[in-house]
Order: sequence, then structure tokens, then C-alpha cells
Amino acid sequence: MRSTANDIDSRPLLEPVPAAEYSRPPSLPSIKVTNAAHHHETSGELESVLSDTSVPFLERLLPALRIEFRLLFFLAAPAVIVYMINYLMSMSTQIFSGHLGNLELAASSLGNNGVQIFAYGLMLGMGSAVETLCGQAYGAQKYGMLGVYLQRSTILLTLTGILLTVVYIFSKPILVLLGESERIAEAAALFIYGLIPQIFAYAFNFPIQKFLQAQSIVAPSAYISSATLVVHLVLSWVAVYKIGLGLLGASLVLSLSWWIVVGAQFVYIVKSERCKRTWDGFTWEAFSGLPKFFNLSAASAVMLCLETWYFQILVLLAGLLENPELALDSLSICTTISGWVFMISVGFNAAASVRVSNELGAGNPKSAAFSVVVVTVISFLISVIAALVVLALRDVISYAFTGGETVAAAVSDLCPLLALTLLLNGVQPVLSGVAVGCGWQTLVAYINVGCYYVVGVPLGSILGFYFKFGVKGIWLGMIGGTVIQTIILLWITFRTDWNKEVEESTKRLTKWDNETKESILKE
Repeated sequence: MRSTANDIDSRPLLEPVPAAEYSRPPSLPSIKVTNAAHHHETSGELESVLSDTSVPFLERLLPALRIEFRLLFFLAAPAVIVYMINYLMSMSTQIFSGHLGNLELAASSLGNNGVQIFAYGLMLGMGSAVETLCGQAYGAQKYGMLGVYLQRSTILLTLTGILLTVVYIFSKPILVLLGESERIAEAAALFIYGLIPQIFAYAFNFPIQKFLQAQSIVAPSAYISSATLVVHLVLSWVAVYKIGLGLLGASLVLSLSWWIVVGAQFVYIVKSERCKRTWDGFTWEAFSGLPKFFNLSAASAVMLCLETWYFQILVLLAGLLENPELALDSLSICTTISGWVFMISVGFNAAASVRVSNELGAGNPKSAAFSVVVVTVISFLISVIAALVVLALRDVISYAFTGGETVAAAVSDLCPLLALTLLLNGVQPVLSGVAVGCGWQTLVAYINVGCYYVVGVPLGSILGFYFKFGVKGIWLGMIGGTVIQTIILLWITFRTDWNKEVEESTKRLTKWDNETKESILKE
């Protein structure tokens, strides 16, 4: 156990190394220091390029873009892979379950897209508190605090997991209360019981993931997730078809796969030289300052959950229309396509959060502002390409999912709205990532409530039901809420005083550091 929060190499990385330290023992190789130093040198180089007013702006732009592209690519690309594979694991479990029969397909869909996504959004949101604090602490070279934040978040998420377990246990009566048939609710509950271990895998995985991302260590998670996906597919096939464990077997394998990811990532943290500064082992400090850490975690969870639930409400409202089967079939195809493209945006969300928090922590306001502009433009351009592809294939895109001509016509009719959603998804998640990097979760939570639930849902309901525009009206109204939210976030982000944000970051880290040390002294 450790006794101090920041007892390792508090000296700035770019200062000359004393001669005595050249004789460090072989157990502490210098490659890890080189990796961390390279990150800070690159970050400092970008700030120097942007601050050199003796050089015309256009001449500074190209080298600045080259540095930023390199930093972003190594963050965003592996992050996209990780989120894609998370998506694939849940989808493959649903496919395996669906081949057992229609009841099993309905049950797994309800468990995955209803109950499980609720837990996923809540736990991922709470884990985002680590993203803010670890990112800023790493930028400020307060390396010892990253391990403390990781453990604090894991403790809080585990406690939250215990409460979620109660919801999972009583999932059958809850589903019946929400209007599901007794038969489907019973089958879905069986599937959900197998997902209980997954809750606690979330409690460990999301803090670990954010801890690594804050240090720009993303590729190992991508390798681990890719290998786990192969294992997951094999184990699912064996459990469902060879052993005959059915729905429960499918969901238990999904839970096991998440625990494999958690175990492999934790082994990497303990064994890797790249985490030597940031992980010093388990510490009692993790139990200090939990109430205040919970406040930031709760704000992060509310912010993300309000976004996650928003489009679940779209599906729910579509099920209340006069021809719900056609509406749900066409909408499910569109949301599946949107979900795949959204994984790219989530990768840029993670990259934006890490870049902004690192630069603020390092005291580089110009680099933070420049990174925001670059990542937003890149993400938007990718979404424009995706939207154009969807519009070009609007008449045939549904045949990848079903052969029905009626559904194909309905999907084609919805494709303009899908394209508009993709364009918004190219900007909105990135701005949310910037908000997490700056620690604006509470502010964004209020904005989400107003735009999504005061404007979007009522407007969609009016257009869909009162004006009889059906699913197009519901979706259009809810897009209106997203447009307003995106405009507000753009206005806030691009009017931000980044020098002030650097000051706020310094105050936040000093406050957390001092509170941790005070709690240790009291003990």
C-alpha cells in the first residue's frame, strides 16, 4: 500500500536527468519514461508552433496539423476498434440467440437493447469522471493520482453495480409492468440473469479503459478486444449449440468475454512499463473523497444516459404508431446503420476528451483549442461521406437486412433523416468528448434535459401523432432537439476562454490532490 498520492518523479519530464539516475537498476528500464516524455515533448512542440507569432499563421498551420493528426490517429483509430468490437460482441450474442427461435430473438433483443444498454450507459457515463481527472492529471504530470482515480471509480461503479443487480433480478415483473407478455418477459429475464456478472465487468472495465486512454495507451485495448471477440464467438457457438445452454448460456458467455477483457487489460497495467508511473498498486487513498468523486461521476452518468435513452424513446414511440411492425422494422434497420457509424464518432469522442484534458493539464491552451477544431472537422467530414453513401444506396440498403420490398420502400423514405442524423453524429459526440475533457458534465446534463426532453420528445410526439407524420415526424422532432443541443455546444465550445480552462484544470487537480493528502493525514 502507498502512503502518498504523487510520490513518483514529481520533477518535470523535460528537465535534465541528474547523473546519479543514469545508474538506475535494470528493473526500471527507461523506455517507459521515453514514452511519457515523447508525449509531453510532442504536446509542448504543438504549443510552441501555435504560439510562434513571428511566423505567419498559414505557415504554422501545416506543421501544427501534422503533429495533431499524428496524436489523434493513434488515439481515435484503436478507440473506434474497441467500441466496434463491444458492439459486435453484443450483436453476435443476439444473433446466436436468434437462431434458437423467434422467442429467443425477442428475449435477447429486449435484454440487450433494453436492460443491458441501460446499465452500459449508466456505467460508461460514471466512468467518464476518470476521463476528466486522469486526462488532466496526466497532462499536469501528476502521475500518481491516475491510479487513485482509477480505484475510486471502480469502487463507486461496483457499488452502483450492486443496485443494478437488484433491477436485473426483478427484470421479469418490471418487463411485465412495462407491457411485455408473460412469455417474452420470462425468456428475457433468463437471458438477463446471465448478464449479472457483466455489470461488475463494466465496473472494472470502464475506469481501466479511461485510465489507459488518458495516457494515450489505446492500441493494447484494441488488440485485447479483437482477440476476445474470436474467443467469444467460439465459446458462444459451443455453449448455445453444442452444450445446449440456450439463452442463459449465450448471456453467460457474453459476461465471461467482458471479464476476459478486464483481466487482460489489468494484467497489462500491472506488467507494462508504460504504466509504471501511473500504477503503484492498491491504496487506501482510493476510499478518500468518494462523495465528491461521486458527484462528478453522477453528472457524467446523467449526461451520457440522457443521450443514450433519447433514441431508445424514438423506438418506444414508434411502437405506438398505427402500423408499428413496419415502423419498427424500418427504424431498426436505420438505427443499426446509425449505430455502426456512431461507433466512429464515439472513437473521436474519446480522442477529443483525451487530447483536450491532456493539453489543459499540461497548461497548453492553444493546443487544446486547436485540437477541438481539428477533431471536430475530421469527424464531420467522415460523417458527410457516410451520409452521402446512405443517400446513394437508399433504395437497396435495406436488402442487407431483409428481402421485403415494403420495408425497403419505408427505409428509403427514412434515409434522408438517417443522413441528417449521421451528420449531427459527426459533431455532437465530439463536442460531448470536449465537455468531458474540460469537466463540463453538469452543464451538459442540463443542456441535454432541455434540448432532448423539453424540446425533442414533445416535438416528435406532436409531429408523429397529432400531425400524423408517423415515424418520420417522431424522428424529425427528435432531430430538432439534437440540432438545438449541437448548436448550443458549438457556441459554448468556440466561445471558451482556454486560458481560463487551464486555470480551472489546475485548481481542480490541486483541490483533489490536497483533499487526498488531508484524508491520509487524518487516518
